[in-house]
Amino acid sequence: MTENKPKRILIAPLDWGLGHTTRCLPLIGYLTGLGQQVVVACNAWQQAFIEKRYPEIEFIYIDGYNISYTAGQAPGKAANLKLVPRICKAIKQEQDWLQKNLSNLNIAGIISDNRYGLYTAKIPCVIMTHQLQVQTGMGKAANRLVQRMHYSFLEKFNQVWVPDVEGENNLAGELSHCRNLPPNTHYIGLLSQFESRLPQKGDKGYLLVLLSGPEPQRTILSGLLWQQLQHYDGKVVFVAGSHNAVPPQGNNPRGITFHSTLVGQALAEAIASADMVVCRSGYSTLMDLVLLGKKAILIPTPGQTEQEYLARHLQEQGIYPYAAQAGFDLNSALAIGQAFPYKLPALQARYHD
Repeated sequence: MTENKPKRILIAPLDWGLGHTTRCLPLIGYLTGLGQQVVVACNAWQQAFIEKRYPEIEFIYIDGYNISYTAGQAPGKAANLKLVPRICKAIKQEQDWLQKNLSNLNIAGIISDNRYGLYTAKIPCVIMTHQLQVQTGMGKAANRLVQRMHYSFLEKFNQVWVPDVEGENNLAGELSHCRNLPPNTHYIGLLSQFESRLPQKGDKGYLLVLLSGPEPQRTILSGLLWQQLQHYDGKVVFVAGSHNAVPPQGNNPRGITFHSTLVGQALAEAIASADMVVCRSGYSTLMDLVLLGKKAILIPTPGQTEQEYLARHLQEQGIYPYAAQAGFDLNSALAIGQAFPYKLPALQARYHD
């Protein structure tokens, strides 16, 4: 009897924010647990992040999409439209990269998280996305047009994996549940970098600020919250969400503990011990919060239509409240959060490591 050799599987997360990278962690853990050999294609900061959890796996460099906005510019309809040529160029570049390196990679399959150029007919290729219906912010006609364009990319892959559950009791709403699905779509359940069995500490918790997302909005929100926290009477753990982050200007009150980033068990414990979380409405963050059963106040990135939709949808469902970044007042938001019902859905994570 011949022993089955481990397969080399390429995992490639998009570099737009941290969420695409974090939700690939459970896939890495699951595959390595099966004895497969995982190779991660990513940029330098993604590698530094993943290595903290999985220092033993192999990495190969690939350029990211490098999405950012100019200072003072919020992502929105006009700004996002201007990004389309850059994104199309990045897709073409990663397709060229794959064709050039495929034979040397010696891989048996690809799992791409929202990287639309990483497909080939020579091996099975999967793309993972929770946005089957992109929210353009320009109406239903524009949404349908973009969806057709989107599906033309998705159909190049053997399978489309959606990190959500089927049926009405789901998390992403219309983003992941459309009338017409690509024929190769599979709902794989929620993905979280944490285990649902994490113990909840019994002592007095704290306010956790958990930031993420594209610049300059991450830095803008960081400064806004830091300023308002100067007058907050309580313990705060402040996770800036960027490996380059330093404490914003202003006093550093004794009650605030600052971290540029947290990963793995340290982040899990920070979330599990918090009384309340203030964060963006990024989908990967939401999956983690729902799994851990944590209360949170969402602040969607201004003009990022996906986060704005998720924030509205979850508030309407009684799951999480949200507040706009413009005119955000921490004390008012916390008062709303204390009175909110938090009807968290009983969803389970899949492939958590």
